[in-house]
Amino acid sequence: MARLTSAYRQAVTAHREARERLDRLTRALAERPAPTGGETADLVARLARVGATLATPTPGATPLTAGPVPVRVGEASTVDGDFAVVVPLGSGRHLAVDTDARDPRVAALLRALVLRLVATAPPGTVRVAALDPATFGAAFLPLRPLVDAGVLDPPATTEPEIATLLDTVERHARLAQQAGPDADLPTLVVVGAAPPPPRELARLAALTHAGPTAALCVLLAGQPPRDVGPPPPPLAAATRITLTDRYAHVGDPPGLPYSPDGTGLAAPVLLDGDPAPATVAALAEHLATATRQDAALRFTDLLPAHHWAESARSGLRTVIGRAGRTPVTVAFDDATPHWLVGGRTGAGKTVFLLDVLYGLATRYSPAELHLYLLDFKEGVSFTEFVPTGRDPSWLPHARAVGIESDREYGVAVLRELRRELGRRASALKRYGVTKLADLPRDTPAPRIVAVVDEFHVLLAGNDSLAREAVTLLEELARKGRSYGVHLVLASQSTAGIEALYGKADAIFGQFPLRVALPGGSGVLDPLNPAADALTIGTAVLNTAAGAAGPDTVVRFPDAHADAGDLGRLRHQLWQARPAGNQSPAVFRGYEAAHVEDDPVFAGLRPGGRRPAALVGRAVDVTGSTAAVALDATPGRHLAVVGTSVAGAHVLRAAAWSLARQHAPGTARFLLAPLVAAADPVADDLAAALTDAGHPVDQLDATGLRGHVGQLATAPAAPPTGRTYLVVFGVDAAGAVLGLSDPATFRSGYDDLRALLRHAPGYGVHLLGWWRGLRRLADDLGGTQNRDDVACLVALNVPGAELGLHLGVTDLAYTPRANRALLVDRHEHRTQLIVPFVGAGHEPDEEGLR
Repeated sequence: MARLTSAYRQAVTAHREARERLDRLTRALAERPAPTGGETADLVARLARVGATLATPTPGATPLTAGPVPVRVGEASTVDGDFAVVVPLGSGRHLAVDTDARDPRVAALLRALVLRLVATAPPGTVRVAALDPATFGAAFLPLRPLVDAGVLDPPATTEPEIATLLDTVERHARLAQQAGPDADLPTLVVVGAAPPPPRELARLAALTHAGPTAALCVLLAGQPPRDVGPPPPPLAAATRITLTDRYAHVGDPPGLPYSPDGTGLAAPVLLDGDPAPATVAALAEHLATATRQDAALRFTDLLPAHHWAESARSGLRTVIGRAGRTPVTVAFDDATPHWLVGGRTGAGKTVFLLDVLYGLATRYSPAELHLYLLDFKEGVSFTEFVPTGRDPSWLPHARAVGIESDREYGVAVLRELRRELGRRASALKRYGVTKLADLPRDTPAPRIVAVVDEFHVLLAGNDSLAREAVTLLEELARKGRSYGVHLVLASQSTAGIEALYGKADAIFGQFPLRVALPGGSGVLDPLNPAADALTIGTAVLNTAAGAAGPDTVVRFPDAHADAGDLGRLRHQLWQARPAGNQSPAVFRGYEAAHVEDDPVFAGLRPGGRRPAALVGRAVDVTGSTAAVALDATPGRHLAVVGTSVAGAHVLRAAAWSLARQHAPGTARFLLAPLVAAADPVADDLAAALTDAGHPVDQLDATGLRGHVGQLATAPAAPPTGRTYLVVFGVDAAGAVLGLSDPATFRSGYDDLRALLRHAPGYGVHLLGWWRGLRRLADDLGGTQNRDDVACLVALNVPGAELGLHLGVTDLAYTPRANRALLVDRHEHRTQLIVPFVGAGHEPDEEGLR
């Protein structure tokens, strides 16, 4: 009884409100003169003309983000004529049709609306994403030319595809809201031929509440559906169309109502049908051409009008690409002092880095910017910045460049950068300031950008070298912000680096700018999927250390695609270099070293106090010459150890460099080629020494035994010159040296050990190649006598074995082709070198030749 009473009261109230509304309308009509037939006809005619214009809009006339765009949906019929019906779409205005696209009228309307929205906006400013769980994409088949033009994405039809599409839509909305109205991002039109499953429908409806800042326009058919059940979430700010048997009823558009009472347009509407196929094809061709032109982002488009016109005192900035049509600027400053770049092989890391480096080099002069560039992969990322045989130019800002760098070279560069931190800290204290920008303008302190490509190679393993590299990186990352030293670490992955365990957060936390290229989502937070759907030539820029939110998708150009322009730019910068600008120090990891090309060797002259044997080029920042001094200290000899025939070449370089430090006839050379592999090298050395005017004696094993005995005895008178005993394959003389003299009972080894211990005091030095470390230790009489040969060059000797011989427990040395370890026990020096080899000798991959 209570329920019946309540229903009766509601009916009475509704009736009373209806009567009051009818009375108000009656009074309003009575007070207003009725329009004449001519006025009504004129109004209908004008509406018809407007409708015809909106049915065929001028391409590129109105951006959808500037405000709602009037779009025609059909034609209304009245007794005085027909006129076009338009609804506002775009800029946060949406459309809902209560019937899905299985009704041909709805499918045709959706296709017409898509075409008109795309045609209305400038090319490239609208993308269309479709979902069709009802007809499995058939509703959009007539728009196939738009798919081919890259404007309409292939429709999502299955539940997983629809979920993925909505992920993309949500990311687009977040990016648009973060970028703001000036970002010029494209509007995303989401057109649904039928409602998606309930969960996805709720996500789509929620997106319509984001307003104009989301740069979205939703066209959804079958909403609300006529099925029995709980009502689905409504679309916000949507014009609603309801279908009848023949006509449609168009509800009031939000903010621009047709009626004062919310009843919608008081005339039946015949919905528009399909556009002509020729119209679709012509528009697709026009958009495809415009899209290709817009997408053709050239490297030169990002360069400044004038070179070296900007100041680096407050930081470095450069344009690296575009988000939509908006240039994207990145910076090395207090907010983003260091960058972390990730991407799989072929994702474009090298191209991106080149864009950044050339962009900086054109904006800032060499007095404002210095570059340290390290490449740890088997590539030539930075070769174009250094002089080559074909091109003598270099990038004036480059100070050190490593191509196929060794880990040792990378650590040497990091040490140099740490020393630079110390120098700058002293300068800041001297002037009583705390920031680089506060130094006097006449105090040179250029900002430094150090790029380490494939940095995970530098940190490989967990040896002392990797640990030192981690310590240096941590210090540079922590202090670099204050001293103008900026790091860019690039890699395929940042996971699984053993040396970083326990320190990754401390180091990477100093890298707020993350650049994720395709396959590089590892530099972002695990919960940030912004890089999941990237294509080649695009990247996600994140300024919050990878956390989801401040993500910008940017397109960047391929600098190498404009090789001619790039070459001209490089030469322009090189020709404009300031006076005194030196070419960068270059380390080419694949390149053999020849003593003939060494500048120190070329400058050797007689008359020095302590002759030095040159053995290679040091793996350091400047590629300095590696040498060992041979003075009167006991044990100042040189042992080259390893099975590689490069050992013979090292002896040749050492002997030849010593000869250049003596006047002709003042040095005696005793050459003992005891292994066949060394014969050509020994013969070449003998000829060079003879041409230089030095006496040369060639010895066999027996002759070696006799001369060792003679040289082990101190001369009666002070020597007038030096004697160098050069033995190619000392271990091959073991049988002879092991024999004892019947009269003195001394073996050759006794004489050899006496020579090693005492002969430097009277100007005699041994330069010997041993093909095994154990044989060397045996010839010395055990490791307790290792100091009797203070200088050692180890070739392909296992690091553990070498460490045992030297008494070093944590020796970071891995034997490899074209490398050697120089040890000087007297100077406590251990140094990786590229050993000198002859011009015709190129070590194989194992370094065993």
